[in-house]
Amino acid sequence: MRILSTRILLDSQKQELLNAKFDLTEVDFIATKHNRFELNEINDNLIFTSQNSVLSVFEHPDFEALKSKNVFCVGLKTKILLSEAGFNVIAYTGYAADLAEIITLIYGSESYTFFSGNLRRETLPVALKEAKIKFNEIKVYETTLTPHKIKTAVDAILFFSPSGIESYLKENTIKKETCFCIGTTTAEALEGITKNVIIADQPTIEDVIEDVIAEYK
Repeated sequence: MRILSTRILLDSQKQELLNAKFDLTEVDFIATKHNRFELNEINDNLIFTSQNSVLSVFEHPDFEALKSKNVFCVGLKTKILLSEAGFNVIAYTGYAADLAEIITLIYGSESYTFFSGNLRRETLPVALKEAKIKFNEIKVYETTLTPHKIKTAVDAILFFSPSGIESYLKENTIKKETCFCIGTTTAEALEGITKNVIIADQPTIEDVIEDVIAEYK
């Protein structure tokens, strides 16, 4: 079975697929670049929805001062990054919509600073605005599409973000390939394009790989 991953995997992740006798091709369909930014007007709580935003903030020379703030985040790996660095994570969820619900229902009287990327979804900001919650946003990284033409046919494609799908479709079409998606937000980007979609139980790369192995075992 020939598998295309739309991002370069870690060695341990790649090895899982190779051990299962898959023919693996890896290409980065998006690139991220950390922005320069100021840590001005930081509110009482911090919001992170990706590991990229955390890593970008860690590059700021004054990031240690943020450890006095409570943190809300999306993604288990994002939470682990923050916790291991000494941040107090109050809540984390798999999806931004679930985090928005927790904040608006339980912590609506507090204020927030949202560290985001240029292609972030509207889910969280819209929910906070509708609930009249005080927040500001600092864009700390940029995502750019890096399309590639895939010339060899594959049986399955691994997608990890809506922007990865957008980038893939600029140079390629999806026909009979099975598309494995890291989560429902990513899968929604394939609506009207294909119905051959399998969504990971948990939004992690490891869960996507487990699904691939289980599907073709």
